[in-house]
Amino acid sequence: MEPRSSKHPAETDGDVIRPPAAEMAAGPHSTMVQDSPDCDVIVADARWHGAVPGIAALVRRTARAAWAGDEPAPVTIALDCDRTIRRLNARHRDRNKPTNVLTFDYPDGIPGGDIMIALETVRREAQAAGRPIRHHLMHLVVHGILHLRGHDHHQAGEARRMEMEEARILGRLSVPNPWKFRPGSPSGRMEDAQ
Repeated sequence: MEPRSSKHPAETDGDVIRPPAAEMAAGPHSTMVQDSPDCDVIVADARWHGAVPGIAALVRRTARAAWAGDEPAPVTIALDCDRTIRRLNARHRDRNKPTNVLTFDYPDGIPGGDIMIALETVRREAQAAGRPIRHHLMHLVVHGILHLRGHDHHQAGEARRMEMEEARILGRLSVPNPWKFRPGSPSGRMEDAQ
């Protein structure tokens, strides 16, 4: 399997899909919230509850907004730690380091997928960008859903289109545009402030 951005297909054993989020749901400290047929939230690292009050409802609301205009597909959003995300990043993308978000398509055209988000990386990035952690989390949920909807950011043009769509969706959620100028960032882009 060739990694494509932060988007990668889930693994299969014959006809059985083994999405990465399933590993997280089995953890002894995991909390799984399923009150929507289209969005399961797994809080695999309990520190997320302290970092973002009302996190499961916030993540589901953000995911619904990101699907607006498209038929929602089943998605599992797992909130875990850098160590777990680093392990998945090494296994699926040959990058032995944590990243903020990983998105996994289900295989063979099955709609939906898994989105994994790393607490420590999100916290560091939010602090460096001078943003509330909840806003950065919402941005990464939108980013992951847009990958599942077929968006990508390998080329400048597609990256710009994806950024504009992220800003539009986040604006509907009353979250400031993450791509606007940030103090201390040479280009004004969020990742330059990190």
